[in-house]
Amino acid sequence: MNKKGGCFSVFLVLILSFSLLLNLMFLSILQSKKATGAPTSLEEEFVGGDFAIKDSKIALIHLRGLISQDEAGTFTQNSVEDIKVQLKAAREDKKVKGIIIAINSPGGEVNASDVIYHEIRLTRNVKPVVIYMESMAASGGYYSAVGGTYLMANDLTITGSIGVIMESFLVKDLMEKVGVKAFVFKSGKMKDLLNPTREMTPEEQAFVQGLIDETYNRFVSIVSKERHIDINKLKNNLADGRIFMGQDALKNGLIDGLGYFEDAFNKCKELSKVQSARLIRYTPPFRISNLFRVFSRGMTPKIELNYPGIRFPLSSGQLYYLYPQAFGLSS
Repeated sequence: MNKKGGCFSVFLVLILSFSLLLNLMFLSILQSKKATGAPTSLEEEFVGGDFAIKDSKIALIHLRGLISQDEAGTFTQNSVEDIKVQLKAAREDKKVKGIIIAINSPGGEVNASDVIYHEIRLTRNVKPVVIYMESMAASGGYYSAVGGTYLMANDLTITGSIGVIMESFLVKDLMEKVGVKAFVFKSGKMKDLLNPTREMTPEEQAFVQGLIDETYNRFVSIVSKERHIDINKLKNNLADGRIFMGQDALKNGLIDGLGYFEDAFNKCKELSKVQSARLIRYTPPFRISNLFRVFSRGMTPKIELNYPGIRFPLSSGQLYYLYPQAFGLSS
């Protein structure tokens, strides 16, 4: 009798667990259909300023780490979309009078950096956007920053690094030593561009350099337009990949002011024409799908090669607005 009762209890637990799982999946599907990939509303967290003020808010948004559409997001599937979602929420909230974007990034993918620049520029046409550069706002981090209304850095901030980098590898000699041969079948002479098993031809080198130059000219023209710096001055001096500390960045017109975060907050209130404001940041609303994402991440096997002190953010053959020394790599 006890054995039958025990079996029935186990069976009941399994049925209830399965029913709960089905309900969670059903609710997750409903939420994803309603949200269409991004949260329609974001939760707010008080982080500073005047708590009693309800109708005047300053939104704080963080841009950190490698700027890439492959970096996982908190609000959405990737970190670039995260920035877009938060900026959209701040733009459309009439109680948000201004925005502070705190940047701590060495840059990243050229397209991702350009998308964030475009979104910041779009937002500054609606309300003031103060950029506060933390430890680093270099290369693509700086590219994104110039879309703001006012750029502020700390004396010790690393910024600049205006330029483009692409890396590739050559393993031909190694393959010859171990007796491995590669056979490539292609439809055109440029189809296996940057093939690591052979040397590049002069024509291929010129083609790749043309891509670099075109992307570099885009960067320089954006900085020239936004910072009102002569483009020849940039190309002949400031935009050769060098970095600047806060004082030099200010002296060369790359930023508008120096200070700490509280100074950026005060500047944002000034530009927003409010005396007091509640400083808030956005947090993602709870979604059941996030639970499944956490579980799936935990169950996904990973193979990683770790070298002490070195990270490898660059994908071979991809263009970056990146300060590579931030990852222990030399350009």
